Amino acid sequence: MITRHVLALTSSLALLALPVVAMAQAHDASMANHQPHYYNAVDYDIDAGSVTYADDIAPLLQRSCQNCHRPGGGAPMSLLSYDEVKPWAPVIMYRTAIRDRMGAMPPFFIEKNIGIDGFKNDYSLSDLELAMIQAWVRNGAPRGNPDNEPPMLKFDDDIGWKVGEPDLVLRSKDVTRPAIGPDWWGDIGLVPTGLTEDRYVKSIEVREINDIPADRGTNTVGGRYMWHHMTYASGVLSEDGKEIVGNRIGWPIHEVGRNADVFPEKAGRLLQANSALHLNAAHLHSNGHDSTGHLEFGIQFFPVGYEPEYSRRGPRTGNGVDIDVLPNKANQEFHNYVVLQEHTKIIAFEPHLHAPGVRMCMEAIWGHNQFTLNCAGYDHNWVKQYVYEDDKAPLLPKGTILHTIGYLDTTAANPNVADTRNWAGGGRRSVSNMFIDLGYSVQLTEEQFQAEMAIRRANMKDRNDYDISCPLCWAPVVEGQSLAVGND
Repeated sequence: MITRHVLALTSSLALLALPVVAMAQAHDASMANHQPHYYNAVDYDIDAGSVTYADDIAPLLQRSCQNCHRPGGGAPMSLLSYDEVKPWAPVIMYRTAIRDRMGAMPPFFIEKNIGIDGFKNDYSLSDLELAMIQAWVRNGAPRGNPDNEPPMLKFDDDIGWKVGEPDLVLRSKDVTRPAIGPDWWGDIGLVPTGLTEDRYVKSIEVREINDIPADRGTNTVGGRYMWHHMTYASGVLSEDGKEIVGNRIGWPIHEVGRNADVFPEKAGRLLQANSALHLNAAHLHSNGHDSTGHLEFGIQFFPVGYEPEYSRRGPRTGNGVDIDVLPNKANQEFHNYVVLQEHTKIIAFEPHLHAPGVRMCMEAIWGHNQFTLNCAGYDHNWVKQYVYEDDKAPLLPKGTILHTIGYLDTTAANPNVADTRNWAGGGRRSVSNMFIDLGYSVQLTEEQFQAEMAIRRANMKDRNDYDISCPLCWAPVVEGQSLAVGND
């Protein structure tokens, strides 16, 4: 997979010498699933000749690109200054125009023309911003007045914590990987928490610390890291401290490119006293450098005494076992249906496929109504979790059929597929497949469900204001249900 990614980047570099239109056509011919969205500046009242790096493009790069495209960042080139950006202008235009498909930059793949639009930490580019970038590149990528450029962002050499300083930091043991070698899967052991009382977690962020030189050139995201992913759980330690006994509590998977997990105010997750994290399913890869590293888990807690209002987890959708992926075939679909046994609030949507994956959609079927909640492109190099804004999170009544659809492409048009010739089934390796929504949800009591809908209705103008994330918000009031209030 990494080799294919390097080849794709090399192709992009070669295309820098081509005119913009020729570059796009060459890309389109080799990446059939990556059709770009090109916009006419006139349609957005943009004076193409007035768009400059200093006034218009630099602020966009600072907001949505430079966190990775900088020395020591995860991306293969720095985009901190005009001199660094100018040679890459045609590729920036193309990569951003892909928008919500594999290979798009920035990697936020939610399709904005369908479903729910309301996600936390959304750094994607709008149609207007894309039109501005394209007008700038077509006009020769002018710099403008350097005095108008925003001050350059300063990045600490310490990679830092993206969601704030943790209350507790847990550290895995060190592991090593040779510069060249096969991928490794396995258990890297327990990490005791040292907690003497139960605490509810507000956020958890996982970062990798390794000795790979920060200034080392790399052509892939994986070249900066040793871990592809880590699946882990927590539980109470046995008396001898050698194993977890009793029930385990699952935590969101750590993967390259994935954002931190911030749990809702009403749904903190329990980390027990005398507990440990069990790092039971690591996937490590060689990256061209003899490497030693470890993972750190930065945990923020809710205040002592906090109790979650919602403590029951909703079901997971998808299928990680019974998968039949045909070789050299585009537009393959997987389908999974789950009937919700309780009222459910979906907190986050996280498509998880493997190398052949290109897209995932989630639908809610209620009676004769079928609602597309969201669709997102998928790129196995950039796994992303999409957390709904509180007032946009789907509120689904029990009995709803949650329908998940995965789309796969095993042809040469998919640069992540290492070998297009072979059938594949389910498995942990990237050359095998999975079809899972790793997002999470909570189950609601009848009273909680009605209270949540009442809040939504209070924010709606009238009965003509429809909320696809709440199919029963305007349902008739149930007799005896005092919380089912509406705007008449």
